[in-house]
Amino acid sequence: MGHAIFVALQDVLARFHRMRGRPVLWTPGTDHAGIATQLQVEKALMVEGKRRGTEEEIANASSEEEREKLVPREEFLERVWQYKEEQGGAITSQLRSLGASADWTRERFTMDPALSVGVSEAFVRLHEKGLVYRGTYMVNWSPGLMTAVSDLEVEYSEEEGKLYYFKYVVEDEEEEGKATEEFLAVATTRPETIFGDTAVCVNPEDERYGHLIGKRVLVPMSDIGDGKARSIPIIADEYVDMEFGTGALKITPGHDPNDYELGKKYDLEIMNVMNKDATMNEKCGEPYVGLDRFEAREKLWSDMEEAGLVIKAEPHMQRVPRSQRGGEIIEPLVSKQWFVKTEGMGAKALAAVKDGDITIVPSRFEKVWYGWLTDIRDWCISRQLWWGHRIPVWYVDESEEEYIVARNAEEAKEKAIEAGHSADIVLRQEDDVLDTWFSSGLWPFATVGWPQDEGKDASTDLARFYPGTCLETGYDILFFWVARMVMLGIELTDVSPFKVIYLHGLVRAADGTKMSKTKGNVVDPLDTVSEYGADSLRYSLVTGVTPGQDIPLNMDKIAANKAFANKLWNCCKFVTGNALKDIDEEELKSLGVSGPIGKEEFDTLALPERYIISKCHELVESVTEDIEKYQLGAAGSKVSR
Repeated sequence: MGHAIFVALQDVLARFHRMRGRPVLWTPGTDHAGIATQLQVEKALMVEGKRRGTEEEIANASSEEEREKLVPREEFLERVWQYKEEQGGAITSQLRSLGASADWTRERFTMDPALSVGVSEAFVRLHEKGLVYRGTYMVNWSPGLMTAVSDLEVEYSEEEGKLYYFKYVVEDEEEEGKATEEFLAVATTRPETIFGDTAVCVNPEDERYGHLIGKRVLVPMSDIGDGKARSIPIIADEYVDMEFGTGALKITPGHDPNDYELGKKYDLEIMNVMNKDATMNEKCGEPYVGLDRFEAREKLWSDMEEAGLVIKAEPHMQRVPRSQRGGEIIEPLVSKQWFVKTEGMGAKALAAVKDGDITIVPSRFEKVWYGWLTDIRDWCISRQLWWGHRIPVWYVDESEEEYIVARNAEEAKEKAIEAGHSADIVLRQEDDVLDTWFSSGLWPFATVGWPQDEGKDASTDLARFYPGTCLETGYDILFFWVARMVMLGIELTDVSPFKVIYLHGLVRAADGTKMSKTKGNVVDPLDTVSEYGADSLRYSLVTGVTPGQDIPLNMDKIAANKAFANKLWNCCKFVTGNALKDIDEEELKSLGVSGPIGKEEFDTLALPERYIISKCHELVESVTEDIEKYQLGAAGSKVSR
């Protein structure tokens, strides 16, 4: 239904401006949906008992049978392209069925060769400007998808959990690793991360713990193996909320974004105690290695209870981060990734709206725009996937640190030789691919010939149709896509990619709730079209609503609009099939009918007829004004009065 509403709105705008004699380009297309598409192909492989395997995994397979279960990168990508060919037409087929009058001869796909050239060009230029860099930071890690995801791809939900209270025993100051009778009570929602604790923090104003600041405590269950417990310091910082839990906060810089910042502030060790699949690694001690993080939680808590370190566990509502795509709980991990610096780019995008270069409809979303771009973080653009635009970076020989950024392998080789390397140097391309939103962010200018036609004459599509006039989309991807198009557009072309951002609301069930397969209230637009017709559905979605407001899908309204559409059809059929049936063009001319009614002819009409025509003119004027101001809902409602 999201497709149905954007098709209806964009089609109204495209047809309206064509009728006014303006050149209109509506470019249809799709992105490659990196995570979602790869997930579907991997599910298909699992059914066959296979999975994707790296060159190293294939080379080190224990047997031929195990080797056959591993699918190399090239074969995997062939499967994805095959899946795309089989399934990729479903969206465009739906859009056509909904009546989209886009220019289908210009249909684009983000992995098209020409657009892929633009992706490499954008990456290289941003890197040359110092806006792309490789760094080790805290990222959102999706264990199910085995890739980093951006902040925007994480959804938070309120879920029932537990708050676990336990003892951090104070270390004897005279003897390292020896416990005293004193302990610090600490609360956590994630006991499994205790293995990665590198400090306990209290508020400096908290009188309960002032005497402990500077002392050390022993990490629970860390004495397994060599029998010597690991100790960590008690530090003080005003960040700690004295009212939450016990007022003492365990600091795990390797697995919590806030703790990560505190860790950098106090130069604490950053320990990663999990593997990429969210199983516990060797830093946790032999009894826990290989356990899933939630299994480890249960076992550790049980072991701590047996060791007398448990105080209590109580129900606790908490915000749980989940992957928007996979649904599994996100694990914050410190990882080496590729990032785009967004502070300066965000400031330019913010200024474009503030200065009036871009108008957001409805204007209330300007506040949201300002807030997000003011507090923007650097964008993690690397994904540990195989489907997508492979990052145009080549590492020198076996090095993980020396690399060359280039548009293609040939240019990388040339740059390496220019840098002093021999002609027989071995270059290895980065395995990671770019975030799908990176290539989608180039859409307004890459689809009309950037960078190929950059600087050419005014006859090119790039010169004629960039920047665009209006971007119409849902408010839910204002930052996923819209902000990134504006940031990349201004940075790479020096102009805003469009003048108007028109945001529609989300289509919801008749009772106003979100459509969901689990609730069983999802309505297929093609089923609705089959029963009521495309016009009835489209008209129902765009009338009686204001920009940015969610739309409850009322089937009674669609049925009523089907009757209205039928009346219009019958009226036109009556006129063309009866009144004008036997009159040819020459006869019309002889009667003085050669175009719109003129004043002289109008004055000869009877009063009722003049009244009807005047009301029609008023309606045309009012509806035209509404559409020019992007008040499409109001315009549509006037037509049916």
